[in-house]
Amino acid sequence: MIELLEDKRNEFKAKITDSLEKEVIAFLNTDGGNIFIGVDDNGNIQDSLENIDLLQRTIKDRLKNNIMPSTLGLFDVIVNKKNNKNYIQIIVAKGNERPYYLRGMGMTPDSCFIRVGSSVESMNGETILNLFSKRTRNSLRKIKSPKQDLEFKTLKIYYQESGYWKVNNK
Repeated sequence: MIELLEDKRNEFKAKITDSLEKEVIAFLNTDGGNIFIGVDDNGNIQDSLENIDLLQRTIKDRLKNNIMPSTLGLFDVIVNKKNNKNYIQIIVAKGNERPYYLRGMGMTPDSCFIRVGSSVESMNGETILNLFSKRTRNSLRKIKSPKQDLEFKTLKIYYQESGYWKVNNK
């Protein structure tokens, strides 16, 4: 038995289901969390996981290929063992490019989810727009040049020849 309860940060799944991506998206869009595969709703470890290596690869591929933006580096898939029984723990971080959504469906209430208590809920359009507006992006304005002793000689010549720069300006 795992000494945790299903709550805002922990989800138990006896086996992998079609809702795996939804669960991960909900954690990415809120505060992160853990999904335990091979553990029933009461925290009991099942003895039904076979071919653990294939299962780990399947989980990784599903999360990498079915969720947008990229989730690489935001989750880890590890195998735990307790009382001679294996179970998988998927550790999901809070995403920094929220909202995350199901690939191919766009940022809609049908593909954007959040974690509320121990359940997954669809986001409404307003929440989606709010998260998108706060999304961290790399832009030219935020990128710092590695060379800081910059000279703009060519630009200065262009401005002088175009009449935008007067010779007495320096």
